[in-house]
Amino acid sequence: MAAITLPAPGQPHVTITADRETSPLDLAPETIVALYKAHGALLLRGFATELTSFRGFARQFCLGATFNESRGRQMLDEAHNIQSVNRGVAPFPLHPELSREPWRPDVCFFGCLNPPRAEGATTICDGVEIVRQLPADVRAAFEGRRLLYLQPAVPEELERWLGTSNPDDDCLAAPPADCPYSFWRAHGQILRGFTRPALHRPMFTEEPAFGNFLLFARYLLGLNTFPLFEDGSQVPGALVAAVKGVSDRLTAPIAWQRGDLLMLDNSRFMHGRTGVRDAEERLIATYFGYLAFAEPDAEEPANAPWRRPGFSPPRRLAPKERAV
Repeated sequence: MAAITLPAPGQPHVTITADRETSPLDLAPETIVALYKAHGALLLRGFATELTSFRGFARQFCLGATFNESRGRQMLDEAHNIQSVNRGVAPFPLHPELSREPWRPDVCFFGCLNPPRAEGATTICDGVEIVRQLPADVRAAFEGRRLLYLQPAVPEELERWLGTSNPDDDCLAAPPADCPYSFWRAHGQILRGFTRPALHRPMFTEEPAFGNFLLFARYLLGLNTFPLFEDGSQVPGALVAAVKGVSDRLTAPIAWQRGDLLMLDNSRFMHGRTGVRDAEERLIATYFGYLAFAEPDAEEPANAPWRRPGFSPPRRLAPKERAV
């Protein structure tokens, strides 16, 4: 029977080590679900995980998965939205997957098909623990605030959500019930936006968590205006730096071994990576899914489109132009 090691200081994830099992599909799904709800991060190690078993393991828990349009990814299984991680070499700050969009997936699955010989670890950090350890004044500055994700709306998005690429003001003011955006006209263009709490409640715990796009935007993309506070003001750099200081202390690396499979609660944990020495040898599969046992966020529209079969987000830009 597989050995289960619970989280400990410096290791925020459960480790499930294979014994007589060969495939991750040999594990009891109810055990995985219980551990996932309680701890939010599971590392399966010592299993013969390849693309087929990775897909089968992820899909047994999910209704479907979303496509990540960010650049630098290799499509591994188009029919099931299985892609590689970004194939570049730069280190990535912590972020929840696709937190810049309203259809943030519930869960991230990562499968190591070919490990790097050196460096290239994936990093993880528990957003609940970040909030627990924030200085009182920093936590107070975020409590009760919301983050605004505001961008120009491209024609494909307007067509997808409003049914026309040239909407009038009445159409902009009354989007369909399942549309996740609000729309505005400003400076000769149409903007689309949504907000989320700066400190939110993850899916399976009542404690607040920090998990949003701020660290990625500030420390990789150099953006001070995305996201903003809900009133349109910038989030002060000192607040973001204070969060980074806490999260840096709490971040733990996953040094990949062949066959490793990581299941991460994307509503609770953030992830990133260290620098990669050889991008060609590091091949990590991803599946960004919507759980069959999900407790959807009240912020989502009822019967959200991404929780229905066949959802595909509008693609904003040509591949060479897409932001990370």
